[in-house]
Amino acid sequence: MAKKQILFECQACGHQSAKWLGKCPNCGAWDEYIELSQNQIEVLKEINSKPSSTQGSAIPITEVSFEQIERFSSGDTELDLVLGGGIVQGSLTLIGGSPGVGKSTLLLKIAGNLAREGKKVLYVSGEESSSQIKMRANRVDSNYPNLYLLSEIRLDTIFKELEKHAFEVLIIDSIQTIYSEKIASAPGSVSQVREITFELMRFGKEKNIATFIIGHITKEGSIAGPRVLEHMVDTVLYFEGDSSRELRLLRGFKNRFGTTSEVGIFEMTKVGLVSAKDISKKFFTRGKAQAGSAITVLMEGSRPIVLEVQALVSDSGYPNPKRSATGYELNRLTMLLALLERKLDLPFNQYDVFINIAGGIKISETSADLAIIAAIISSYRNRPISKDTVFIGEVSLIGDVRDIFNLDLRLKEAKSQQFEKAVVPSLPLETIHDLKCYAIDEVSKLIEWM
Repeated sequence: MAKKQILFECQACGHQSAKWLGKCPNCGAWDEYIELSQNQIEVLKEINSKPSSTQGSAIPITEVSFEQIERFSSGDTELDLVLGGGIVQGSLTLIGGSPGVGKSTLLLKIAGNLAREGKKVLYVSGEESSSQIKMRANRVDSNYPNLYLLSEIRLDTIFKELEKHAFEVLIIDSIQTIYSEKIASAPGSVSQVREITFELMRFGKEKNIATFIIGHITKEGSIAGPRVLEHMVDTVLYFEGDSSRELRLLRGFKNRFGTTSEVGIFEMTKVGLVSAKDISKKFFTRGKAQAGSAITVLMEGSRPIVLEVQALVSDSGYPNPKRSATGYELNRLTMLLALLERKLDLPFNQYDVFINIAGGIKISETSADLAIIAAIISSYRNRPISKDTVFIGEVSLIGDVRDIFNLDLRLKEAKSQQFEKAVVPSLPLETIHDLKCYAIDEVSKLIEWM
């Protein structure tokens, strides 16, 4: 009699083990291992034993024929920008984000845009009924005969519908709700998500169907399910932004058909999530100058954005002062405070320091260092900074203010927003008319300038 095979699988990352483990050695999750049934083990063996569909012989790269990538517009300028110029035929795109941020609303709007242009779109929802989706479609103006709705969680039924009509775009909302009868486990499990994503990718490549799948995220902010999910798809997009705010940012973290440096900015309106028409004044105000506020210019992809940095320095009643940052890296804030203590002899070890980036945007580049320091010193001294001045520059650990890329483009944006002065690491190569630039090479000179 054959010995029964026992196999356990981590439901957080998909790591497999011959015995139960309390902590996963791959992802570090606790109490996530469950025992797979014999049916699941046999299915996994069958999947792993399938021969590769590609030939194993290697050829010189000079003999490889180049295939032109065919794109079509989604009807939304911001999404096209993030995707690298439009939707690629046969591509598989994963969109993640917190609940209520607008993933389903955006894709339903895009589905309506494509259907209006004559493309057949299948919108599959495992969470909502067709009538619920119809109500949202009325709100976002997506009622077109080429848009088909299907409330289904079984993968085989979805494929049968795809075979009936020549669909060009498929939207899955969401991947964690779809169920494959080949895997004897609940929807959303690691085995289910891995198998369904593979089948969707295979079917989409064969039929040349552009596929969008929505993924739930964990409390840590990553896509729920196995990490291999993000490796299998062609493009990974994440929504950022508070659901209570009107602005949303769509960032690309992986794109096999374009750059990941571009960012799409959307605005939640009564007709759904739409491209932000005028974002130039969404992240700063031109009111009365107040202590603790400074203006800088960031580059989000190829687009400069003027935003406001806010700081609050207050007496600390505890031996260990508190540091808090919203939209800014906390470790870098700690580094800048240590630099100010060392180079300028400012006693921040006795003060709590809070940093906030206005508008809900997150800063990932170092060109805002100078503005952060200016806002901190302004709050510490209770001395307002002129609202007509921008601060642009990276600050090093030795106290130097270093050059940053695209300085001329940033200054042109500052000039277009009616700013009059700019504190920068070096004078720009081009002359920006009526914009006075002050070059400082050390952070200590910022005190003298202020």
